[in-house]
Amino acid sequence: MTTLVVLQPSYLPWLGFFDQVKRSDVFVFYDDVQFDKNGWRNRNRVKTARGPVWLTVPVRHTGRAGQRIDQVEVDARAPWARKHLRTMREAYAQASFLDRYLPELADLLEREWTLLVELDIALSRLMCAWFGLERPMYRSSQLDIGGSRNERLLALCRHFAADRYLSGESAREYLDVGRFNDAGVAVEWQDFAHPHYPQLHGAFVPFMSAIDCVLNVGEGCGALLEARAGARSAAMIEE
Repeated sequence: MTTLVVLQPSYLPWLGFFDQVKRSDVFVFYDDVQFDKNGWRNRNRVKTARGPVWLTVPVRHTGRAGQRIDQVEVDARAPWARKHLRTMREAYAQASFLDRYLPELADLLEREWTLLVELDIALSRLMCAWFGLERPMYRSSQLDIGGSRNERLLALCRHFAADRYLSGESAREYLDVGRFNDAGVAVEWQDFAHPHYPQLHGAFVPFMSAIDCVLNVGEGCGALLEARAGARSAAMIEE
């Protein structure tokens, strides 16, 4: 089977994002839908001694209501990259893999970014490389495939000859599974159980940016995703 995943780009995505990349054969950044203010497109969390802290990329939004993700511009007037890196250096000063990964991350963040989507995708590709994930990746804005929400997702499946569509749990509210089945496309829900791993600053807190896992565990992050895949396979066999 060919599995398609369609996800909006995110800033320093969480582990579940990379679980979906791993389980895909083709991955599409859904970048031409409406930007959700206070969502994950321009922010994420890291764990500090004070608890989870937001890292937010400032964007230009005045007079731009309803803009698409691929139209959102980074507000370069604020030294956001420097602040984010300082926060990470302080929070992960004792992390085992800080020196291994932070310089490469810093090199990317400190570039001059105009469009948020380009920053998000560059970060996702960099972190995919750290996880050992190589998948064909596309942007929906460059595919010229339209339609209503369900129609468009099905059209993307047809475009890539995908007979399985892997979706996050939030789509249960709107995804017309019967329509997908009628079109010969099986819908699979991610059902991601967040793994625990060695983490600084007290009791484990899930759902941080995956950079938390990378700096604490290094290449072991890839093994965590492998373990999740193995657990899913075992559960399917038992069923």
